[in-house]
Amino acid sequence: MNARQAAGRREWGGLALLALPTMLLGLDVTALYLVVPGLAVDLEPTATETLWIMDAYGFFIAGLLITMGTSGDRIGRRRSLMIGMAAFAAASVAVAFAPTALWLIVARALLGVAGAALMPSTLSLISTMFTDARQRASAIGVWATMFAAGMAVGPVVGGVMSATFWWGAVFLIAVPVAVLVLIGAPALLPESRTRAGRPDLLSVGLSLVAMLPIVYAIKHAAADGMDLQVVAAVVVGGGATVAFIRRQLRLSEPLLDMSLFTGRAFSAALFVLLIGLVGFGGVMFLVTQYLQLVAELSPTTAGLWMGPPALAMLVGAIGAPLVARRVSPGIVMAGTLALSLAGYALLAVAGIDSKHGVVAGFAVVYLGLGVVAALGTDIVVGAAPSEKSGSAAALSETVQELGVAVGVALLGSFTTALYRGNIEAPSGLPEPAAEIYRNDLAGASSLEGRISADALDHARTVFTGGLNAAALAAGIAIAVASLVCFVMLRHLRPLGAEIRAAEPVTSTSGSV
Repeated sequence: MNARQAAGRREWGGLALLALPTMLLGLDVTALYLVVPGLAVDLEPTATETLWIMDAYGFFIAGLLITMGTSGDRIGRRRSLMIGMAAFAAASVAVAFAPTALWLIVARALLGVAGAALMPSTLSLISTMFTDARQRASAIGVWATMFAAGMAVGPVVGGVMSATFWWGAVFLIAVPVAVLVLIGAPALLPESRTRAGRPDLLSVGLSLVAMLPIVYAIKHAAADGMDLQVVAAVVVGGGATVAFIRRQLRLSEPLLDMSLFTGRAFSAALFVLLIGLVGFGGVMFLVTQYLQLVAELSPTTAGLWMGPPALAMLVGAIGAPLVARRVSPGIVMAGTLALSLAGYALLAVAGIDSKHGVVAGFAVVYLGLGVVAALGTDIVVGAAPSEKSGSAAALSETVQELGVAVGVALLGSFTTALYRGNIEAPSGLPEPAAEIYRNDLAGASSLEGRISADALDHARTVFTGGLNAAALAAGIAIAVASLVCFVMLRHLRPLGAEIRAAEPVTSTSGSV
């Protein structure tokens, strides 16, 4: 297929098939957000275990995406997709029926391993099937929209399913999706591979050792303050990061091609994706807790309240590529991120009776995320040479998954630390119950009936103060990301201008 050949029915049918696991992967990022209270009743996790339950999936996806993307280039992207889909369904069943918090953490980690095999395969196959510039941009926009849609509807579906069945039922959706993908893939998806040999196992190990200790340090510092464990974890993670980078620069077939980062558009778009997803992931985790624990909405009702933000995200993801045909994608991203600051401002001033303002603010945040996910992905993939599209796809997905997971860990831990530093247990409350009250808002809410309404309102007020501070911190980071877009990406030509010029590239960022 030459660089300008249009895709046919098989390619568009293949895109429809790839939309299923792509949406499923996004759904699993956020599906637990509205089922944590029900999960907490059944499994009784600690605050730290709760964060690991939320984070294990995203961190293992992020840690293994580059490895799995390289493996897919070697064994075949369609084969990698099918193996990952089967494993994803099996791990989803293990998550759905988890009997303990530890089981759930391990099962979510295995789900992340399987998801890491799925994600780069979907985007790499799209790059293979769609070589026409306009069609490829549209196909990547559909991919980003479906992933964003999955993240958007995850809380809604999770809330409805948990209210109708039980908190784990939402994960069983993966089983029929896996059946459809495994049946349809041989007929609709081409097999493609671009590398030979085996991945460097030492690089794989270093990539994981570089990430997980840093995450542990964030969580431990929030829960117990700075100590030798935090320092040791940072040293280990930082040392592994340096060793990983140096090894990639020496290898003739590196796990991660560091030359990709020499492109200004590529690096800037990755940075914006990372910061955007950090702010979104952390704020979404806190907003869903606010709706249930502060506004006292049921999981189903809270899920329905998340509908307007989900719609805003879809509007951004679908509309952004259309606007970017006339306006530079960098300008579109910078302007939308600047607009989303209004959403962070609403969250920063919310009180315990501000659920309308919280939802409205989060809808504006969601709008910005939809635009960044669609255009940022296209810039990253298009900035890389065609023979490195698999690595670029894996990096794009890595920073998005890592961003959500880091956002939950960083802003969640930050809010937990503020809660514990400012909460005062009611006088006369027995010490075991007082410890539960001081641990987090979920614990305080579990004591309803044993404490006064004023004591419960105090806990809700302290938690909301943490949400305010987290939104302010995230807003500052988003302001920086908006400035980076304007400075580093405003020179990119509109999508339509590039296509009309008939340049032999397949993405806006190819002009860099």
